[in-house]
Amino acid sequence: AIFDSPLYDSAAQSGLRSIANADRQFDAQLFLEGAKSAYGMILESYWKGEKDKLRFLCDDDVYESFAEEIDSRTARGETLENRLVRIDEARIVDASFDHPMARISVRFDADIAALIKDADGQVIGGSMTDAIETHDVWTFFRDVKSGDRNWKLDETDSV
Repeated sequence: AIFDSPLYDSAAQSGLRSIANADRQFDAQLFLEGAKSAYGMILESYWKGEKDKLRFLCDDDVYESFAEEIDSRTARGETLENRLVRIDEARIVDASFDHPMARISVRFDADIAALIKDADGQVIGGSMTDAIETHDVWTFFRDVKSGDRNWKLDETDSV
């Protein structure tokens, strides 16, 4: 069973069980693999200012806050040259099911190399050689009744 697994905290167990009961195709390990991919894609899209990709991967609130950041960065003429070095750990820390919405929170412990350049291409912050440890909890949601198998990012928190 998917519940005898080191993939999640005990606080998430009953929520995961409810989600699995509502969605017979749900698999915690596959979800976590997908969440890791989404984490990378969303960060890359945010860093590159690719709003169309973010629109597809995030709910409206998260999209709007990312888009505002991108717009103000663009207005300042700044660019990010960030790189996700590695995800040290991804773990489900919470899950809930409120018919028909499934929500799962994942804690990502990752190393990110971050570099900010100004309009003239001068480095104004960060370094590509010193990766920074980050700890984020991202919550994804999906309507299990919908034909769409994709989860969307609903909330981001740093820990």
